[in-house]
Amino acid sequence: MFALWGAKLEAGATFAEPENEEEVEFQRSVKAFIAKYPGYLTETVKNLKGVSEETTTGVHRLYEIAKKGELPFPAINVNDSVTKSKFDNLYGCKESLVDAIRRATDVMLAGKVAAVAGFGDVGKGSAQSLRNGGARVLVTEIDPICALQAAMEGFEVVTMDEAVKRADIFVTATGNADVITADHMKAMKPMSIVCNIGHFDSEIQIAALSNYKWTEVKPGTDLVEFPDGKQIIVLAKGRLVNLGCATGHPSFVMSASFTNQTLAQIELWTKGENYKNEVYVLPKHLDEKVAALHLEKLGVQLSKLSEKQAAYIGVPVEGPFKPDHYRY
Repeated sequence: MFALWGAKLEAGATFAEPENEEEVEFQRSVKAFIAKYPGYLTETVKNLKGVSEETTTGVHRLYEIAKKGELPFPAINVNDSVTKSKFDNLYGCKESLVDAIRRATDVMLAGKVAAVAGFGDVGKGSAQSLRNGGARVLVTEIDPICALQAAMEGFEVVTMDEAVKRADIFVTATGNADVITADHMKAMKPMSIVCNIGHFDSEIQIAALSNYKWTEVKPGTDLVEFPDGKQIIVLAKGRLVNLGCATGHPSFVMSASFTNQTLAQIELWTKGENYKNEVYVLPKHLDEKVAALHLEKLGVQLSKLSEKQAAYIGVPVEGPFKPDHYRY
């Protein structure tokens, strides 16, 4: 995205007004780079055979660019590989969220009420993480399917307006903006913990708190005092809490994500002529290969199909075993 925007600026495009601190810094960095190295990013984009992207937000941006017909190279959406989204997003957050909250606050989770905004893969892992820590978990959702999933997993699904009356801990996991507003934070209990594991700090209206008194308890942990004297605890200044207050996901689950990236890069380098300037998902046989490469470490003994069994369900003996539309 950095190279793309650099090339666009050099071609005469302009940035839109930034909506959060990350965008301010991104725009500043791109402008500084092209001022120092004019023409470099334009040439870089021309020479790229393709890109792979493993974040939900980054993939969303690529689809937007492709929809406008402005994508100058093929892109592989690694984020929606099963061995990324169903592992990194789900199991990674399941381990790293509670780790981050505990490191940042030393709070006892058992008995607390926690609210998770969003029940996608990140939200699912986050809600399970908090429940495993002994918290009673509320979920907010705008998608009826995800809301139904949350309810059938035993979580209470409420609105954020309801959650702020009851919860002690708030986690955003939506990839959207203004999920927790300044008014929501004003309505929270004193010493509520507020954090984000979704994407940019714009999930929480952090900028709206800038004129209030901030006291740094330790790096990544701030007390924010409202005019009425009430305080809340903001973690990682609204940025990704598992990275700002801890060390992110465990290395094993990240290995699956990075294996996806590696195979996607090899695919684009060796078979780039098979791809148009569009966004693709990693081929199913490579997705299964990523999983297969990680089985031995866990002591997994994989069963094998016989020729008869494979013919019966209409798949090759060595896979792929599921159609592209299969929901794991």
